[in-house]
Amino acid sequence: MAGDAGTSDGPIAGLGGRFPHDRIGDLRARVRSAQGRERVRAPLRTLSALADVVPGGLRTGVSYTVRGSTTLALALLAGPSAHGLWCGVVGMPTFGAEAAQALGVDLSRVVLIPAPGADWMVATAALVDVLPLVLLSAPRTVADGDVGRLVARLRQRSATLLVLDDRDAWPRPEARLAVVQSSWSGLGAGHGHLTGQELVVAAYGKWGAPRLTRLILDATGAVRLAPESAARPGREFRRAAEQAS
Repeated sequence: MAGDAGTSDGPIAGLGGRFPHDRIGDLRARVRSAQGRERVRAPLRTLSALADVVPGGLRTGVSYTVRGSTTLALALLAGPSAHGLWCGVVGMPTFGAEAAQALGVDLSRVVLIPAPGADWMVATAALVDVLPLVLLSAPRTVADGDVGRLVARLRQRSATLLVLDDRDAWPRPEARLAVVQSSWSGLGAGHGHLTGQELVVAAYGKWGAPRLTRLILDATGAVRLAPESAARPGREFRRAAEQAS
């Protein structure tokens, strides 16, 4: 593994390529030693801008899926990370460390397993054992039995799993979060510089109609809620959310 626990120069890298089964125990021991804290059982606090996306915070013992935006997934990591919690990232060989850091993720508290291949389940379960929050880029095919075993471990460990899933293949998440509209600002008449990105996020769950939240990603990479005058997406966005569900 590259990097040392507790440094600020980047995540703890959990070896790419074939997942090293013989080093799972070492990975768990290093993270437990570095964390120095008991497992969190309360909902995980999010960035204030995401309060309407996941009201009350991220529940523990469950999974959430994110469709259409790695930025949204990293923003969901940022809140718990900013409050001192450790996070894991699995299956993202092009993990954007700078983008994550700009959103508020503390890279010194991130364990990265970029390319576990067919061993994604083993890698994810290993991190769930010791970390309160794990982000997984879902494989192309997912077996219900694998998901069932992983969800049981989430409940047992009081952990939360975020799943990047653009195919809606992950079964029975607590909520499905999707970017249904995206636009850029700052360019005009073929000139100028990009100054920000606007995202409309839809949250689908047991509550019925999707909840819509309009977010602004500014030039520094930080995310904030759109001004009150624009925070309630209009009819066209609701139609896009319904079509995407």
